[in-house]
Amino acid sequence: MSRRAVFFDRDGVVNLSPGPGYVLRWEDFHFSPGIIEALALCRTRGYAVVLATSQQGVGKKLMTQADLDFIHARMQAHLREHGAEFDGIYACTCLKTDPGCLCRKPSPEMLERAAVEHDLDLSRSLIVGDADRDIEMGTNAGVPLTIRIESENPHLVTATHTLPDTTGLATLLATLLD
Repeated sequence: MSRRAVFFDRDGVVNLSPGPGYVLRWEDFHFSPGIIEALALCRTRGYAVVLATSQQGVGKKLMTQADLDFIHARMQAHLREHGAEFDGIYACTCLKTDPGCLCRKPSPEMLERAAVEHDLDLSRSLIVGDADRDIEMGTNAGVPLTIRIESENPHLVTATHTLPDTTGLATLLATLLD
């Protein structure tokens, strides 16, 4: 039987939002309050945890793919110490303007690829994001439960659940994950 998963956006959810810029170095990456507990809870409950992130800083040549991989490796090492590491990391590094891009949010491609590679059941999964494109990506992939972390991004798409920040995420997930 396929596993259930909780998909997470990175900037603004897993780590504090860098504002209008990008996290280009590990020194600029800061975990959001409560996120490690939320990730560990998902794993304890038997859910796969998957990161699905847009990182066009690579496409803009502000950083290299190796820089992004290094940040994710350091993130994973820290999370592993807490039993909270991701089962998969998917990053779209394309520019918004790239007409050939198939992975840019709100496309469901990253979630669909994760489902195939990790044998995940999207219809029994959740997504946590801070932007409309995250919620839309989940909906487009058939993910029924969507959790929005409030941010300064405009919100035109309704999520099934909304939180003001990540501090209460583990508590909400504890009620949703069976």
